[in-house]
Amino acid sequence: MIITDAEYVSSAVDLKGCPKPHLPEYAFIGRSNVGKSSLINMLVNKKGLAKTSATPGKTRAINHFVINPKSKAWYLVDLPGYGYAKISKDVRKLWEGFIRSYLRNRENLMCIFVLIDARHEAQKIDLEFMRNLGKMGLPLAIVFTKCDKLSEGQLERAMAAYANKLSEDWNELPPLFYTSAETRMGREELLQYIDDANKLFQA
Repeated sequence: MIITDAEYVSSAVDLKGCPKPHLPEYAFIGRSNVGKSSLINMLVNKKGLAKTSATPGKTRAINHFVINPKSKAWYLVDLPGYGYAKISKDVRKLWEGFIRSYLRNRENLMCIFVLIDARHEAQKIDLEFMRNLGKMGLPLAIVFTKCDKLSEGQLERAMAAYANKLSEDWNELPPLFYTSAETRMGREELLQYIDDANKLFQA
């Protein structure tokens, strides 16, 4: 897939504020500081599209971007991170509520890309989040970020360990992608996956 353009569309805190669901849509979510914004910007080849910050919790709404708006368009959605962002309990509850509602009810959502920092062992919060998505029957894929920070051998061992951990809950593992915003690793594979899924979309 060739990315010709990527444009900001809207930010919302409920389904009513989201764009009309007439295009295939892909959501990106992960723990705070997983490198989500950097990955999105690399994927669509547009620096600054998704706002990056050294402070976790920068994304605070359901942010829609339209990719290739003039031909074979699709929506990319940047969701608030979960985990250790320094937010109040009330704000955390609000985020969890509208994220859950969006994921369960957005009819044109083709895949939820769950981002995982490749440098860390499997975390309980990530495993539980993915387990809940699986229980709800929602389509997901796992995107390992910052893979350039590990040697080839370290990455192989880390990914094998993660796959073993996932197999405790999954009979069949979700699709796995290995990426780096720095080296652009995994970009073509992710875009090809999205391109293939777009062909299955029915408005």
